[in-house]
Amino acid sequence: MNYLTLVNKKNLIRDSYFKHLELVDYKDILEEDIKVEKKALEAYLKLKEFLVSKNIYIEIDSSYRTIEEQQTIIDKFTIKYGADYVEKYVAPIRTSEHHTGLAIDLALVVNGNKLIDNEDLMANENIYLEIHKYLKDYGFILRYPKGKEEITGYNYEPWHIRYVGRVPANIMYDNSMCLEEYLTDYNGVLVINKEKNMTSFDVVNKVSKILGIKRIGHTGTLDPLAEGVLVLTIGKATKISELLTSYEKEYVATIKVGVLTDTLDITGNVLKEKKISKEINYKELCNSYEKKYMQEVPIYSAVKVNGKKLYEYARNNINVELPKKEVNIKKIELLDSNNDSFSFKCLVSKGTYIRSLIRDMGLSINEYFTMTSLIRTKQGDFSIDDAYTIKDIDDNKFKTLSIDEALSYPIIELDETNYKQVSNGVMIGNSYNITDKVIFKYNNRIIAIYEKKDKYLKSFRNFT
Repeated sequence: MNYLTLVNKKNLIRDSYFKHLELVDYKDILEEDIKVEKKALEAYLKLKEFLVSKNIYIEIDSSYRTIEEQQTIIDKFTIKYGADYVEKYVAPIRTSEHHTGLAIDLALVVNGNKLIDNEDLMANENIYLEIHKYLKDYGFILRYPKGKEEITGYNYEPWHIRYVGRVPANIMYDNSMCLEEYLTDYNGVLVINKEKNMTSFDVVNKVSKILGIKRIGHTGTLDPLAEGVLVLTIGKATKISELLTSYEKEYVATIKVGVLTDTLDITGNVLKEKKISKEINYKELCNSYEKKYMQEVPIYSAVKVNGKKLYEYARNNINVELPKKEVNIKKIELLDSNNDSFSFKCLVSKGTYIRSLIRDMGLSINEYFTMTSLIRTKQGDFSIDDAYTIKDIDDNKFKTLSIDEALSYPIIELDETNYKQVSNGVMIGNSYNITDKVIFKYNNRIIAIYEKKDKYLKSFRNFT
């Protein structure tokens, strides 16, 4: 069930939506039978109970409507209020939020009187304004707020609320966004502390489901065994993924001595074993690998050879020559050691496989090493100390970084003339003395990233 399904005058509800819709029976303010989406009703009942503590009493005037019921309302309101009113306040069939079962029109009970007419409800707008403060805590948004009429296509309706889930509701409230804006304009960089036994793709899926945003990517893949910093890009921030993966990375690894596996970590099949033949000076070994060297890519990796990923060759028992590339082990420090295991912290260049580094360290002294755990503690400027768990995201205890916060480039606010050029991707003169890249903003909104080319600045990424 997608609780952020967008239904408006440009986005008609599809028949496939109803296959996943779970409706439950309820009584409206007039004690007539209605239906509401199950989770939306659960949230409404909690909201209603809370509002009683504030001496505010609400009931449901309307929720789920069939296509036929929406047509009946259009006909009824046309007769009662006229075509102009219907044009402003009543959605054409298949464009009504009420088809989702997630929209609720709130009626009021004031001094024992049940209020359902729009005139009476607007006369008590002050009550609705108080209700609006608490909607986000129960996963609701005010669907048609003031000032958003050109975006939503409808005039302000203080009674029309929509269930979207608690995390999206809080984001929209905090950023003064309507649903249309959230789905198109919400973007940023989110630093996750990935748990063990999850793929990077699993993390993206979980965060996507919580936020209700489909366009999410990740930078710097982590194996299921690995934990730590995984940088996610959301919405338009997916355009800067390559800028975030070009940084150096820091890891803490633990190694078992005397074992070699096909995956180079403890999850793989054991290929070779032997007893430790001598006392190993782990500190000296670590120091000897603080260098640049040609590293062989592990066969269980996503690197492509002849258009096929290496792990596909491995799974099909096909021999393939493994590529090598230069890596830079900028710093490596022994943390702990005993007879058959040790751990180290290292700072490495992009593209370094820690599993391969560990294998190479062992083979260099005629021993077998296998990685048993790996934690990425830093990726560029992103630290595990500032990362959030999936639970943090689900509990709405997180903060995303804006694109300009995530990148260490100069920021220039454009005037109207330059804004038109930059938004259209026109190459401009480098009067700003930029040496690499620059972020251009207009009205405090990111427009583009430009990069230096000779004496000019050329469009690198456009966000308009």
